[in-house]
Amino acid sequence: MSTRERPLSPHLQVYRWQIQMVTSILHRATGIVLAAGALVIAAGLLCLMLGPDHWACFTDLAGAWYGQLFLFGWSWAFAYHLCNGIRHIVQDFGHGFSIPAFVRSSWMSVAGSLVITALIWACALNGGAA
Repeated sequence: MSTRERPLSPHLQVYRWQIQMVTSILHRATGIVLAAGALVIAAGLLCLMLGPDHWACFTDLAGAWYGQLFLFGWSWAFAYHLCNGIRHIVQDFGHGFSIPAFVRSSWMSVAGSLVITALIWACALNGGAA
């Protein structure tokens, strides 16, 4: 028997990147981002509880460019995780397992997350008026 040196398990470099693989990785990554965002929300609630000075400090940080960038990223992570979670629930009911349906639903979760994020920020930048 010949011995060939090859990896013990497949690596990301072996596979051609596909939307299905990207959405799976993004789903896990956005879950981590949502956990970090939950800690920021908890810190904000703590600052609100501690009084106006602490709350002003928190809102100043959230209003800075890096705070806005984090909030934008967190809102997109929320929208993507929501859309992709709905896609997984639909698949749990046995729908959309053909390759074309799987690719289509993957792209729909990405596009849907961008639309939801744009709606959230349009509403927020419009002063919350719907």
